[in-house]
Amino acid sequence: MDKNLNALEVKNISKSFNGKQALKKLDFVIKYGEIFGFLGPSGAGKTTTIKMMTGQLEPSGGEAFILGRNAKNITAEIYGKIGLVTDNSGVYEKLTVAENMKVYCNIHNVPVSEANRLLKRVGLENDKKKPAEKLSKGMKQRLVLARALVHSPEILFLDEPTSGLDPSTSLAIHELLLEVRNSGTAIFLTTHNMEEAYKLCDNLALINEGVIVEQGKPKEIILKHNQKQSFEVMLDNNENISFQEDSPELETLFDLIRKKRVKSIHSSEPTLEDVFIKLTGRVLSNEY
Repeated sequence: MDKNLNALEVKNISKSFNGKQALKKLDFVIKYGEIFGFLGPSGAGKTTTIKMMTGQLEPSGGEAFILGRNAKNITAEIYGKIGLVTDNSGVYEKLTVAENMKVYCNIHNVPVSEANRLLKRVGLENDKKKPAEKLSKGMKQRLVLARALVHSPEILFLDEPTSGLDPSTSLAIHELLLEVRNSGTAIFLTTHNMEEAYKLCDNLALINEGVIVEQGKPKEIILKHNQKQSFEVMLDNNENISFQEDSPELETLFDLIRKKRVKSIHSSEPTLEDVFIKLTGRVLSNEY
């Protein structure tokens, strides 16, 4: 895999259902060894986009190319290089965790030792003999993720991979995804967790009502929309106050500094959530 090449190219993709446009001229690329975040509220078109990129739906307009092939004509060979984790990714309920993994090892001709390594990474090492029907929702999510990685896919589609997981397990998943990215795999990630997106994504797109309203590197997006610098100040009595750049109140801050009443000053920049609200008027994290 050449990290300078595109694993996925989406060119002016549109999709309509019963005359209503669900996606409007989406345009982006994902390179090998990159995590690309796709952030938007429920109903924004994230799942529809994944289905078109993986050949499950045909676009109304535009084209998508995955691993060098038009998504309309994906072959069995290409499907064998794709990993997919969505809300609809089921497990074999009557089989144990280990048996679920073994099925996919057999399909992809992968040694069981790789399945065991992945189960350890997602925190299911001690649950290998447990039937899948006995797993919690979060445990099933981890099993589906491990299963999607067992054949070392060239591109991985993840829909809310850490939703409902505890912080320590989420951290382990983050570390695993970064390891997978560093191995050269391209990752398409949907999430409503802005902190997760900022931490993991090399590039991302914000989508609302089927339209990409902003895209780029997380830090660059934030800086682009950080038109006025603000400062968080802690005083000697532990009171916190905020000042904005070019505000007349800055003279008050200078006066406090002269009086040696300031314990600390920190610059404050908008979050991805703030940018999304500014662009769409919607609070992303409350949409789920």
